[in-house]
Amino acid sequence: MYRRRWPSGEKLAVAQAGDKYWSQFVNTKSFESFAESMMVAIHEETHMWDLDPSRTQWDVRIASWINASQQTTAVPLLGGFPRKEILPLITDKLSDSMDGIYLRDSQQGEYKLQGVLAELNAGLMGLPAVTVVQEYIKGVGASNARDIAATNLRYLLLYLRVAKDKHPDYWAKIKNEPKLRELVLIQFLRTAYWLDRSAPYTGKLGSPDADKITATNYSPPNLAIVEEFTGATVRRDTDKHCTA
Repeated sequence: MYRRRWPSGEKLAVAQAGDKYWSQFVNTKSFESFAESMMVAIHEETHMWDLDPSRTQWDVRIASWINASQQTTAVPLLGGFPRKEILPLITDKLSDSMDGIYLRDSQQGEYKLQGVLAELNAGLMGLPAVTVVQEYIKGVGASNARDIAATNLRYLLLYLRVAKDKHPDYWAKIKNEPKLRELVLIQFLRTAYWLDRSAPYTGKLGSPDADKITATNYSPPNLAIVEEFTGATVRRDTDKHCTA
């Protein structure tokens, strides 16, 4: 099915077929259970590919599986600051459960840009993994797929805003890295595309909060930071997954 509907997922699964953890991520009791479990399986195997030591050096460089024909490697990170510093900019409860895991946790909150980008990319693979087989999903195992993508884009945009406002030296360094700027733009547009594709399946693949988070991601300060950082102008109309 992935070969027909989402070749990028098939190629990643083939690339990771030998991973010893694969069987822990999938539920093979039925086809429906298997389809549902692919959100977690593809999410985690994206981490396994992206964070392989042959491609990623923690806080120095990162790799990201984008699609079947595009995998970006050696993207400079130049360190960064703890992602928990974005918490003051989150003034609602829309992402509260994930904020507790990724921002307020004593260990996870210390992760820097590496953690932000890694979680976003995994979320951007987990979402299509279940969107393309949504008619077979009956349970709740994929019910936060849209929320994960929207929330992790939120984290990236807020991280860039804090970098500019609180860490000007770091901001200047990362803004001078073309591969990083390109990756940020790609991920912003991918999030828009897959949230749009999955929107008809809200309830099965995400809560209504995913769309509310997305609305905040398109607030003027967030659009301004992504455009300033990437140098691109993103569209505000129905083609949000494109540049102007």
